[in-house]
Amino acid sequence: QVHVVESGGGLVQAGGSLRLSCAASGTIFTINRMGWYRQAPGKQRELVAEIQSGGSTNYADSVKGRFTISRGNAKNTVYLQMNSLKPEDTAVYYCKVVLLTANYWGQGTQVTVSS
Repeated sequence: QVHVVESGGGLVQAGGSLRLSCAASGTIFTINRMGWYRQAPGKQRELVAEIQSGGSTNYADSVKGRFTISRGNAKNTVYLQMNSLKPEDTAVYYCKVVLLTANYWGQGTQVTVSS
């Protein structure tokens, strides 16, 4: 069993910054990639950013240049540095851990950006 926990969400004014953290624990042999997704009210969950085990990254066009995904020294952790936040970034942010045989999601952390 794998447990995924996110933290770091909150309320911030437009133009501000937040840093999200995600840690996976449990029976983990190989992590293929870790990523951040978000879901706003009434919308589908969408990819924000992901990082492969080799370090390559992928970003949604809407966050390129503003958000940065990175892995921690412990390879089962991932961070999302969010700068220049906009009201349209408001959503619940979820961490996804992709293993060889299964995917795991965290419970999500709320990010609210006020105008």
